[in-house]
Amino acid sequence: MKIISPFGPKIAVIKIPKKIIILINKEVETILKNKEKLKKNNYSNKLVGQVKQEFQLSKNFINKHLIRFINNSVKTYIKKSSNRNAKKISLKNLWIVRQFKNEYNPIHFHSGDISGVGYLNIPKNITQGNKKLKTNGTIDFIHGSKSFLNNSIFNHRPKVGDLILFPNYLMHTAYPFKRDGERRSFSFNLSIDKKTADIFSG
Repeated sequence: MKIISPFGPKIAVIKIPKKIIILINKEVETILKNKEKLKKNNYSNKLVGQVKQEFQLSKNFINKHLIRFINNSVKTYIKKSSNRNAKKISLKNLWIVRQFKNEYNPIHFHSGDISGVGYLNIPKNITQGNKKLKTNGTIDFIHGSKSFLNNSIFNHRPKVGDLILFPNYLMHTAYPFKRDGERRSFSFNLSIDKKTADIFSG
């Protein structure tokens, strides 16, 4: 796990085991073939993303294949960032984001205490564009204003298998891209026990 602190709030970048990526992508493809299940799990109306499709994975699938990895990653993130041991972690929600050419996610923040985004598929040469600054298809994290010796934006070029953990209040945006193909990811929010989250305790 790599902990990054580009402007205050700490961000963790972790590698998702290949086995988990394969399992999630397989589950997504199964859901996409079932219109009834897709409609039932639709999550787009609760999110700000200007993207093709967003839907939830079942609790059964999450508990069987994902929750242990997420919880262990979050515990390590909190320990390395604050030297605290999280006593309780509760997943609030988890959903799939399918983003295609010219779609985007506007600047927003999340609920809970800790949020995460994991990347399942990235089109080839996704950052390709006309400008020297390669932001197409990338994610920006924004905090405060640019000032002397202080950056306000941290840009991450996602790769398949990247998992980024960050505090829920950290604003972020996913840029559109010009390539064909699907930029597939999953996002989640979770809550931790109040004692660990309380910056004035301990």
